[in-house]
Amino acid sequence: MKKNVLGNDLRTLRNLDQQSNRISSIAQKFEETFGSPPTFIASAPGRVNLIGEHTDYNDGYVFPVAIDKYINIAARQRTDRRVTLHASDVNGSWEFNLDARHSISQQAPAWSRYLIGVASLLQAFGRKIAGMDAVITGDVPIGAGLSSSAALSVSATLAFLAAGSELVADGFPVPENEKKELAALCQRVEHEFAGVNCGIMDQTISLLGKENHGLFLDCRSLEHEHVPLNLAGHYITICNTKVKRELATSEYNKRRAECAKGVDILKQWIPNISSLRDIALTDFKKHEEELPILTQKRCRYVIEENTRVLDAVSLLKTRNQQITEKTDEALIQFGGLMNASHNGLRDDYEVSCKELDLLTDIARSITGVIGCRMTGAGFGGCTVSIVHKDALETFQTRVKKEYREQIGIEPEIYLCRVSDGAQVFGRKELS
Repeated sequence: MKKNVLGNDLRTLRNLDQQSNRISSIAQKFEETFGSPPTFIASAPGRVNLIGEHTDYNDGYVFPVAIDKYINIAARQRTDRRVTLHASDVNGSWEFNLDARHSISQQAPAWSRYLIGVASLLQAFGRKIAGMDAVITGDVPIGAGLSSSAALSVSATLAFLAAGSELVADGFPVPENEKKELAALCQRVEHEFAGVNCGIMDQTISLLGKENHGLFLDCRSLEHEHVPLNLAGHYITICNTKVKRELATSEYNKRRAECAKGVDILKQWIPNISSLRDIALTDFKKHEEELPILTQKRCRYVIEENTRVLDAVSLLKTRNQQITEKTDEALIQFGGLMNASHNGLRDDYEVSCKELDLLTDIARSITGVIGCRMTGAGFGGCTVSIVHKDALETFQTRVKKEYREQIGIEPEIYLCRVSDGAQVFGRKELS
């Protein structure tokens, strides 16, 4: 027991040290840009979804974790209504006036539209915000399926609220009862300002993430539960195909349409349903032949995936509390559900690609990898694996070598820590 407490204490100290270094680096970038220190830093994590892909916009279940990669906005309040932005990672800048929130210039860079959208909706809902100078930076890979856009929307939301608050010097804590409301606002930003008809998962986990816990989220009611992971010597490992997801947005919207079509048809036999989440797998199997083949495949995947999420969370919650360093049967079963999830995404939902399938196949062939699947919208982006610590070196060596031999590029591999959700750092952390 003492050993475990000591290990937890050392891990906490390492995390605090990493956080301190991150804040210091971001503050320095702001000072280099604007000539004086920031007042506060709003920081929001990316996410990786362990299981439950493409179920969120079908009112289903998901099980993501927040990861220790962040979009950060270092800022200081202005006395006027101007917002001056500098995105240091792309060396781009943009300015706008809060009073002109309903008109977006065609010249506005894509990243700026998220901040313009956040400012517009916050004001529409009567929230007090203020002008600010801001530097945006982060290490959530763009276009990799780790929710950099959600992290940007969430950090922008907290930054504008902090700029309009008298409490910002003390860190501007976000009340728990407001986080779901803010997640919904950030989802609307994606819909109305970025043209992506996404679900609610990414924004919610970025706000509600908890260290070393997965978030079991009901995407209809937004009821949620933090479930301890207890990975017992295993690590969450993300592999980036480095393939741009050029088809993701258009195909994503097509999948939504197919799911809606399936619901409309199945209402003839299963009344009082409003989404695929309402359909039991046994009922679906009775009527699936009534659907066009393509619609049938899309619906089958979503309905089966919802069942997999429920089973996966149940496994974690009922595991023996005496977790050992050995792989336990429940964790092996969890990995099996991850594998089945990828198979469904590949065969029925058809959002995988040869690069994602290759990374998955390589990972599954390595002893010590208990599960691997694509994560995110698909057509590129990342896989997520659960890997035993003794297999990490072999995993990294083989994945890089075999992927490079077959694809011609080297994948990026991230060993991730499960982190807390978004927060604002004020005077205490910046001093």
